[in-house]
Amino acid sequence: MTDVLLTVGTRKGLFTGRRRGGVWEFDGPHFNAQAVYSLAIDTRGAVPRLLAGGDSAHWGPSVFHSDDLGATWAEPKRPAVKFPEFTGASLERVWQLHPAGPEAPDVVYAGTEPAALFRSEDRGESFELVRPLWEHPTRSQWVPGGGGEGLHTVVTDPRDTRAVTVAVSTAGVFRSLDGGASWAASNKGVSAVFLPDPDPEFGQCVHKIVQDAADPDRLYLQNHWGVFRSDDAGANWSDIGAGLPSTFGFAAASHPHRADTAYLFPITADSDRVPAGNKCRVYRTGDAGRSWEPLSAGLPQEPHYGTVLRDALCTDDADPAGVYFGNRNGELFASADDGDSWQLLASHLPDVLCVRAAAVG
Repeated sequence: MTDVLLTVGTRKGLFTGRRRGGVWEFDGPHFNAQAVYSLAIDTRGAVPRLLAGGDSAHWGPSVFHSDDLGATWAEPKRPAVKFPEFTGASLERVWQLHPAGPEAPDVVYAGTEPAALFRSEDRGESFELVRPLWEHPTRSQWVPGGGGEGLHTVVTDPRDTRAVTVAVSTAGVFRSLDGGASWAASNKGVSAVFLPDPDPEFGQCVHKIVQDAADPDRLYLQNHWGVFRSDDAGANWSDIGAGLPSTFGFAAASHPHRADTAYLFPITADSDRVPAGNKCRVYRTGDAGRSWEPLSAGLPQEPHYGTVLRDALCTDDADPAGVYFGNRNGELFASADDGDSWQLLASHLPDVLCVRAAAVG
């Protein structure tokens, strides 16, 4: 069985797990008492680099990195992510850390609150603001969602270093095809049921976007009410929510190898944020959203109330794939067989905010 590194960001620190020969061992918390909202495991270099977006109530937010699988951590002497003075803004939180593909081996993107995109060319030790998105003409009309105004998702195209897609709550999806020099709203077909115009150019409350393993132009989108798919890199979206117990939710993940395969964790409603039907179930599609199946073997069968947040569901890159999720009950679950069966890895953790995993040697 492939060795796997698992990182779990919680409201009160970071926990790490290693699976060796099928046996899990856990360590932590790191960054004691800090909320860890974003994580990345960058396996592009000779040595994997871990990145963590921590938030100290005393010192504020920062980005840390580790080159020894989490045994020790370093923090830059100067803030890694900082808004320039001309913006009049200050960093509240790093919502997303996203290593670009192998074609850009040192590039890492950070998504922040206030909603902005930052780009690093030194594997996450320092970042620069992507000004054209910050200065987008629609920006003055962006409205914070219930969790704030955050740029929480970054998707890069493995075929083209210039193609970047981001999601902002609650401005929607924006795409750049020229390395961030210009940006266009990309929400055609995504609904905004809470607005007077349910089909605006921008203003959608997108919760998460993930990319298909086999076709980079195929994207899956979990919205604030609605699940959608794009087959043209986000230019157009179609509804694929039929067959789900609810189309409200936060989390989404895609299979690392298998085409047309993605995972969701449906929530009852925006006004009732518990698992749909009070059942702890991950839903999987194997046909790009034409149908969905509940995955429940090994998960709690009694009524359950643990909500899974947007970055608390993920897959690793092993074969068969591992699938993982943590919830606000402090429970951590794992599947080593593409989601067919599950085991409880940990319980009574602090509120789980994000989960990331990768196969490591």
